[in-house]
Amino acid sequence: MSKKKAYRVGVVGATGLVGREMLEILEERGFPVEELRPLASARSAGEEIMWNNHTYKVLEANADNFKGLDIVLMSAGGSVSKILAPEAVKAGAVVIDNSSQWRMDPEVPLVVPEVNPTDIAMHTKKGIIANPNCSTIQMVVALSPLHHHATLTRVVVSTYQAVSGAGKLGIEELGAQVEAMYNNVDIEPKKFSKQIAFNCVPHIDVFMDDAFTKEEHKMRDETRKILHHTDLSVCPTCVRVPVFNGHAESVVATFKNAISAEEARKILRESPGIFLQDNPAELEFPTQMDVTGNDATYIGRLREDPEQKNTLAFWCVADNLRKGAATNAVQIAEILVRDYI
Repeated sequence: MSKKKAYRVGVVGATGLVGREMLEILEERGFPVEELRPLASARSAGEEIMWNNHTYKVLEANADNFKGLDIVLMSAGGSVSKILAPEAVKAGAVVIDNSSQWRMDPEVPLVVPEVNPTDIAMHTKKGIIANPNCSTIQMVVALSPLHHHATLTRVVVSTYQAVSGAGKLGIEELGAQVEAMYNNVDIEPKKFSKQIAFNCVPHIDVFMDDAFTKEEHKMRDETRKILHHTDLSVCPTCVRVPVFNGHAESVVATFKNAISAEEARKILRESPGIFLQDNPAELEFPTQMDVTGNDATYIGRLREDPEQKNTLAFWCVADNLRKGAATNAVQIAEILVRDYI
C-alpha cells in the first residue's frame, strides 16, 4: 500500500510552552508536513507565529478547523482535550494528546517510543494516542531495558521537577519571586502552594485520599500501563524545585533477578534514547542545566544498593518540555506515519 509523502498537521495549544516546542521539533526533525495548522483558544486566535520560514495565523481550535487534518498534536489541558480530541477524530485526524485526559483509558495507547512503540497500533480503537506524564516518560525510558533484563518488582522515585512543568505561569512566578527576594518585597504564592524561589515544594497537582498527590498517582499508574506490568510496586514523591527547566529523578529499582551496576551500564549504553554520563570520580553526572535543549534521557550516579538484594540506584534527568512532552509526541507521530497511516 502506498503511503502519503506529507501530512496535514494541526497543533492545538500552538502558543503555549509545549505547543511551541512541538512546532520547533517538527521543524528540527524534518517531519513531512504538507500543511501546518496552528490552533489555540479563541483568546489566542489571530496571533501570528513563524514556522519553517513562513508566517502562520493561529486559528481557533474547533471542529471546523480540524477538517482535512491527518494528525493533531494536542497540548491544551485535560478538560479541553476531553471535548476537542473526539471532534478532531470525527473530522478524520489521529490525535496525539499531551494531557492526562486519555492516559488511563483502556482503549487508548499510552506510548513512549523507546519502550512500547507497537502499542501505537491500538490507535484505531478511539483515534487517540496518549502522551505520558513528563516525569513518567524519562523514568520508563531508563527502567524499560533494565526491566527486560532482570524484571522489575519495585520502584521508589523522588522527583525534582522544574517550574516549566507548570507552564508559562510557573516560570514567571519563579522569576518574579527571585526578584522580589532581592528587593525585600513580600512574596505571595499564586501558581504554587508555597514560595518556590530558593525552596522545594513536595506538592504537584492535588492531594488524593491516600495522601499521595495526583502527580504521584500518574507516575505509578502510567508506569504500570507503559511497561505492561500491572502489579509493579511504584512509590513516588514528586517535588517542585526552583529550576526553570529540566526534571531530575532519584530512582531506586529492585529486580526479581540479579543485575550488577556494570551490567546495567552496558545495557543502558546500548539502549535507544539514553545518554550515560556516569563517572563520579571525574565529577561526570548529569544536571538539569546539562540536558536543556536535548532529547535524550541522561543517567548517572548508577550504583548497587549494598543493603538490598538485586537493587540499583541511579539519577535520571531530561528536558521536560522536549522528551517529557513535545519530542515524545513527535516521535509517536513519526512511527504513526511510518508504520500505520
